[in-house]
Amino acid sequence: MSDAIQHSGPALRASDAERERTVALLQRNFADGRLTQAELEERAGAAYAAQTRAQLRDLTADLPAVQQRPPRPGIVLDQRLLIILLCIHPPAALVYWLLCRRNRPATASTEPAGASVTQWRTSGPPARRE
Repeated sequence: MSDAIQHSGPALRASDAERERTVALLQRNFADGRLTQAELEERAGAAYAAQTRAQLRDLTADLPAVQQRPPRPGIVLDQRLLIILLCIHPPAALVYWLLCRRNRPATASTEPAGASVTQWRTSGPPARRE
């Protein structure tokens, strides 16, 4: 058999980075209350002593997989609040609108930043008829 076939099984040697990731996962689960201090110390020691990936997997087999925390939502524009602010304190409404606009993810369907301001500046006030 060739060396590539022998090493493709579960006996692949673990790297230092993999050991560190396993210990970090153990620490997160300790912080979440799934492991006691004694269990953390025992498993972390075993992780640093592990020689194969299978040994590392066994240390975290009874723990939930890493969950990605959803990103915190940005400021969402509340049109009612914007209208109230426009009536009561226009500068505050402008700041609120700009903050909401800055935190909004850019998409292809949105107008470029400043397009509405540029349009307002170029069109100017309506002409007076006498």
